[in-house]
Amino acid sequence: MNSMTRRQFISKSTTATVAASALLGRSPIASANSKVNIAAIGIGGMGNSNLRPLGEHGQNIVALCDLDHNYAARTFNAFPKAKRYKDYRVMLEKQKDIDAVVIATPDHTHAVITMDCMKAGKHVYTQKPLTHDVFEARKLAQAADKMGLVTQMGIQGHSADGGRQVVEWIQSGVIGDVTEVDAWCSLSYYPWGHASWSSPLGARPTDTPPIPEGFDWDLWLGPAPFRPYHPTYHPRTWRSWIDFGCGMMGDRGAHTFDPICWALNLGHPDTLEASSMGGDDEIHPLSSVVRYSYPKRGNMPPVTINWYEGLTPPRPAELDDNEVLGNVEGGSLFKGSKGYITCGVYGENPRLLPESRMKDFKAPAPTLPRINMPHEMDWVTAIQNGTKANADFSYSGPLTETVLLGNIAKRVNSRLHWDGEAMKFTNNDEATQHVKTVHREGWSL
Repeated sequence: MNSMTRRQFISKSTTATVAASALLGRSPIASANSKVNIAAIGIGGMGNSNLRPLGEHGQNIVALCDLDHNYAARTFNAFPKAKRYKDYRVMLEKQKDIDAVVIATPDHTHAVITMDCMKAGKHVYTQKPLTHDVFEARKLAQAADKMGLVTQMGIQGHSADGGRQVVEWIQSGVIGDVTEVDAWCSLSYYPWGHASWSSPLGARPTDTPPIPEGFDWDLWLGPAPFRPYHPTYHPRTWRSWIDFGCGMMGDRGAHTFDPICWALNLGHPDTLEASSMGGDDEIHPLSSVVRYSYPKRGNMPPVTINWYEGLTPPRPAELDDNEVLGNVEGGSLFKGSKGYITCGVYGENPRLLPESRMKDFKAPAPTLPRINMPHEMDWVTAIQNGTKANADFSYSGPLTETVLLGNIAKRVNSRLHWDGEAMKFTNNDEATQHVKTVHREGWSL
């Protein structure tokens, strides 16, 4: 069974389970008080953080899967009753009591694993960014809608009060018409491989150290092109490499764009362009600026979103030197006809600028529900009640497309005209080639 190919797994299990999931719809597990049987795939990093509140809230953690049992040891030890696996396909085939799956693997495997779990009839919680490319994000959102499963992307700020306040303030007109937003993350993945490997641009490690005992490197690669194992890729250091990760835009950008897309009802951008430094076809850049242009949406005017990566944006001239923008790692600055709103990376700590406006500010009445539980438990509650989670794939799929379009712009450093419905750039064939990644044989969606 350990040698089972992905194609064999799909052919053996999908026919029956797709029909079952279609019947499942959004029906409750049993009742709102029933515990959900949860499995997790990729538990050495964020998977551990996602499981903690689920365990604390009494859910059944019944199965744990990771390719590196040494790296995942703390999580295995935290849930000693859960069955242990290395190959998620084996887990899905053997263990039939699983209701839902948390997926926190490297970015390049999110889509294929999430799709396999959904085809097996499982509700899914997938870490951000939802996928590795734009095409995958579109396909997962379509599949989730068709199958009627409860889905959630791991953008915890979407369940917090701060981002909801930003949406309410913007949409109630507190700062008037918003025509520009600066968003940024001042961090950078440098040196590439987090100092475990220091290479010139375009160069991969040339040494070939042995694969750690018990670690399935080929399965870790999944849909990515084959390359020899090196510790600069695993653990934790894969995100700066284009074949495996979505860089800082897929990491912090997925969080920071959340309240922006939400508050401004953003759909597809008309154009985007980028200027970047220190990147190539192997690695994400050290720093970049990406500019998105959106048309009018209902009664909202056209808007420009400026993303600064590894940088901070220029300070508006009319703000005092002591006015704090965002937080120490990044944030957003909404520029309206009647003032400014700034918030942190996750939408936290929203406030008006200049800060003197906060003294007598009376916030508009809340229009959005408050979640009052961890983001992971919002997903579980939706499973129990047969409802939608608040960051399901119908929302987080398009959000993921937005940030990943920025990564494409950075690769070509050119102005791009985007046809969102057709999923292609009308003026740049090279950029369109990056919309859909070529997967290794046996790993296509």
